[in-house]
Amino acid sequence: MRILLTGSSGWLGSALAPRLRALGHDVTGIDPVPSAQTQMIGSIADRDLVMRTVRDNRIEAIIHSGALHKPNIENRANSDFVATNVQGTLNLLDAAVAACVQRFVFTSTTSLMISQAIRDGFSGGARKAAWLAEAMSPEPRNIYCVTKLSAEHLCRLYHIQHGLPVMVLRTARFFPEVDDMAHAIEQSDANTKANELLFRRLTVEDAAEAHVAALEKAPQLGFDIFIVSALTPFRPDDSAALIADAPSVVARYFPDFPTVYARKGWTMFSSIDRVYDASRARDRLGFVCKTSFADVLAALRVEEGLPSP
Repeated sequence: MRILLTGSSGWLGSALAPRLRALGHDVTGIDPVPSAQTQMIGSIADRDLVMRTVRDNRIEAIIHSGALHKPNIENRANSDFVATNVQGTLNLLDAAVAACVQRFVFTSTTSLMISQAIRDGFSGGARKAAWLAEAMSPEPRNIYCVTKLSAEHLCRLYHIQHGLPVMVLRTARFFPEVDDMAHAIEQSDANTKANELLFRRLTVEDAAEAHVAALEKAPQLGFDIFIVSALTPFRPDDSAALIADAPSVVARYFPDFPTVYARKGWTMFSSIDRVYDASRARDRLGFVCKTSFADVLAALRVEEGLPSP
């Protein structure tokens, strides 16, 4: 397929573009920042550029992973977020309809599922971990999340009005930056990210594969929203214990993890305050992340010379 990939110079785009090309697709990357994966330098907020790029390249599918992100809140105005994340998405949807594009995949975020009330619970002594699934009604707490949810609504509208097949992927954390969680301050970055694979993280490679799966399933499913994260081993009835004593819950599922972690000099979070449930992506999209906490633990056993359980 001839695919337009927005955000092609970003962390996800840099992994996704080569993967798509390896599958035989003709990828046109668009991004304000030059890179080896980007053919069109410019912003998706530029409507003429978007319309022309889709038309001239005879685009058949759009993967929209470009956006202003949460870290940009500190140095960008709210209007910049609206221009890029909302108007930019609208430009792409209009171009898709005008060019009879058959598939549209939108990279959203699990961040928009964390309302201020949930956030206050995290910091104010919540009684149990928040169990987060697609059925909940988001109440976004900042301009980034507001604009991503608005873009999701536009995607749904264009499916209803124009029959455009759209897959919305609410991705959990896959960025390489050091984590901002307070309880991770004394942990190595690798330790923190391994812990997060239990409930709120995936690798960038798995994020790319999720987009490939969504691209394939879009015509069949029509419209859907999926949380994309490594499958959690936890169950909803673990929620209270996860807040009170997360290591004991992890040890129930992985009995040798304390030994493995001790050999490595790693620690588990004392409390886990949320769990993203990616089972819908498994059941409807047919996608499961390849890398899980179990995989990291297995690699650590080999590294530390420990036997398999």
